[in-house]
Amino acid sequence: MKKLFPLFLSLTTLIATAQRPQGQSPEPINITGIVLDQDTGEPLEYATLILQSLRNPDKVTGGITDASGKFDVEVTPGKYNARIEYMSYKTYNFGDQTFRTPTDLGTVRLTLDVEQLQEVEVTAERTTVELRLDKKIYNVGSDLTVKGGSVTDVLDNVPSVTVDVEGTISLRGNESVRILINGKPSALSGLSTDALQQLPAEAIEKVEVITNPSARYDAEGTAGILNIILKQSKTAGVNGSVSLNVGSPENYGANVSLNLRRDKFNIFTNTSYRYRNSPGNALFEQENFNEDGTTASFQDEIRDYQRQSDGFNTNIGFEYFIDESSSITNSLVYRTSGGDDNTNIDFFNFDALANPTIQRNRFSTESDDDEDVQYSVNYKKNFDKDGHELTIDYQYSSGSELENSIIEETVVGENDELPTEQTINDESQVQQLVQMDYVLPFGKDSKSQFEIGYRGTFNNFNTDFNYGILTNGVLASDPDYSNELNYKEYVNSAYTQLGTKAGKFNILGGLRMEASDIGVELVNTNEVSNKTYVDWFPSLFLGYEFSEKEQLTISYSRRLRRPRSRFINPFPSRSSNTNLFQGNPDLDPTYTNAFDLGYLRRWDKFTFNTSAYYNHSTGVFQFITQETGDFVEIENPDDLSNPVIVPVQIRTPINLADESRYGMEFTTSFVPKRNWRLSWNLNLFQRNISGDYEYTNFQNEVVTQNFDVDNFTYFTRFSAKLPLPAAIDFQSNLFYMGPSESAQSKYKSMLSTNLAFSKDVVKDKATVSLNVSDVFNTRKRRSETRTDNVFTYSEFQRRERQVTLSFLYRFNQPQNQKGERNGQRNGGGDDDMDFEG
Repeated sequence: MKKLFPLFLSLTTLIATAQRPQGQSPEPINITGIVLDQDTGEPLEYATLILQSLRNPDKVTGGITDASGKFDVEVTPGKYNARIEYMSYKTYNFGDQTFRTPTDLGTVRLTLDVEQLQEVEVTAERTTVELRLDKKIYNVGSDLTVKGGSVTDVLDNVPSVTVDVEGTISLRGNESVRILINGKPSALSGLSTDALQQLPAEAIEKVEVITNPSARYDAEGTAGILNIILKQSKTAGVNGSVSLNVGSPENYGANVSLNLRRDKFNIFTNTSYRYRNSPGNALFEQENFNEDGTTASFQDEIRDYQRQSDGFNTNIGFEYFIDESSSITNSLVYRTSGGDDNTNIDFFNFDALANPTIQRNRFSTESDDDEDVQYSVNYKKNFDKDGHELTIDYQYSSGSELENSIIEETVVGENDELPTEQTINDESQVQQLVQMDYVLPFGKDSKSQFEIGYRGTFNNFNTDFNYGILTNGVLASDPDYSNELNYKEYVNSAYTQLGTKAGKFNILGGLRMEASDIGVELVNTNEVSNKTYVDWFPSLFLGYEFSEKEQLTISYSRRLRRPRSRFINPFPSRSSNTNLFQGNPDLDPTYTNAFDLGYLRRWDKFTFNTSAYYNHSTGVFQFITQETGDFVEIENPDDLSNPVIVPVQIRTPINLADESRYGMEFTTSFVPKRNWRLSWNLNLFQRNISGDYEYTNFQNEVVTQNFDVDNFTYFTRFSAKLPLPAAIDFQSNLFYMGPSESAQSKYKSMLSTNLAFSKDVVKDKATVSLNVSDVFNTRKRRSETRTDNVFTYSEFQRRERQVTLSFLYRFNQPQNQKGERNGQRNGGGDDDMDFEG
């Protein structure tokens, strides 16, 4: 693979050279003019001249007027559709124009559009839904509750998506979600979900929720795919925005988004810095039993988390238009972050009669340093027929994460400290991606479409974990808990799909092949495991349009979930020495057959969207809790002959059973009057797990456990946005998660509420927002877990209530009264069913 990168660069260079026209490129010319208000004669600053190539409609250039209403745009000679747009004014169309020499379009006078003044705020503010044959698109809009937040905050407000208290992202209650950024795996997602919290919410344009992906996408992710689309302006000239935010608990950040678009190139960047202090807490109340079922002892474990992190992200890209039909884009992503996590654990032990026996404190300090670099190159060729295109991509990324923890423990009331523990976890990854997609429309009016493509992903992960006792600054490694893990995942895949539209009917069928080569090596113990397998993943999508406002879809796809990261890492965590977590390197993939039925209906003020779905999975891996047979023995200062004995439990994933998951979801949006928006999402699902697990316990006894679960649960989200006096916008989001069960645990319900206020200032060029996340501080996971000899009640809150004040300033971006860009005001109205991937 090391030779692949320079070879691919050479290939794209040759392709780019081959596409250049022979001879000298034509000299650019200037298009000039003035834009005034029809009634007042005042110049209109930031009015936009749009020049759309007739040969390649995707190629758009132009410019923005200055303070005197003048524009002067440099373009390549050619044929264009020319028009002038300005928010709240009627668009002035020049029609098709041929520009061969410098041209003065003269003085253009725009008139106010009364209908647009009455309606534009509603459509720009509304978070709209587009239903397509293979995905749903949620245009985020101006969600006030995520101002100054991160990607995970945005995702937690998207219908069908939840982000739990540990930052785990789920789709329809299923954690097996594939996260893409701009359609590809990205270094921005890092080695863990924590990396997504460094990407600011202001950088997101929309989120594609693909519950049943077509053959074009990776088969990874049994729940589906979340594709995060970042903003990139298509407005000519220099434009962008600057945002600042500050909050409590202490957090602050800044984000700069810039774009320079000319006739032959486009340069864009999004750079941000974030600092966040995220206090959290946890509680474990543990009752230990004797073999005869009587109570042996109790232990309470209270944890306090203080997490401090700062991060820097930058994404720089350069797009060069080789000619009117082809372009090449290079982009570089760099992300670095660091932090200190302090965990303070107080243990309170009691005898069988609940009398206090001993109290101890365990304090861990962890430093965390991450760095990711990603380079991407993309070549795109548009042929004469609209939609006929070829794209070639190469992506190289590397990342590293170093965690260093010092763990100290003392017995309260005693002078002697227990041995100091240290863990060093050094992770690194190298990922390469090669992709080619070819799309060919054919038939009458190009209503049919053929696609074929290839994707190769070549990923190498290394985890070097070291645990031991720290004495006088020297670490004595414990071989029972220290090892080095090498994980290799090479996947070569090819797909083809064919779609057509006949009258009101749509059909899209495809087949994907993935050849996987998986390798797991435990270096210190010389354990090697290699798995190679070839899988086929069919997909089928059917759609029917009753009208432009009413649509029905039905779909099927086969998916898989490969275990990786923490699921296969066999090195136990040591934050607590009685409640451990350990991965399982012998996990096999989970396979899922997914079916989905969707319906969308729109009225003037009301939108209704519903789906019924059924997923059947085999080889599902779930987390189970077992007693290790080890015990923590603590000297009892009140009774030296009877030390306190606490059993050690470990939580680990296994390929547990088969799973059937079926449910219904409803999403509605109601706009009763101007500037009002009410939306509601409800997801109900039944989850049936069947299977037995056999293992040999620490007493060398073969134990068979039944993990059958028949669980119904639901979650719902309600959002209300309405205007207040003094031109202030108000928004409230309410989220409720119903009780649920897993193989060994019962989870209680959870309720959380977010509030936000927003006001446009500085002649609507800037916006000030104040939001409160988790107003009542109730976003906690509460659960009960029972094993043979231990019952545990636990609570966990990753992040406490947070208040954030943010300020966003836009320049050279025409605004409506509520802060949306001119080019976005009609962005959510496309309800057409098509075959985009």
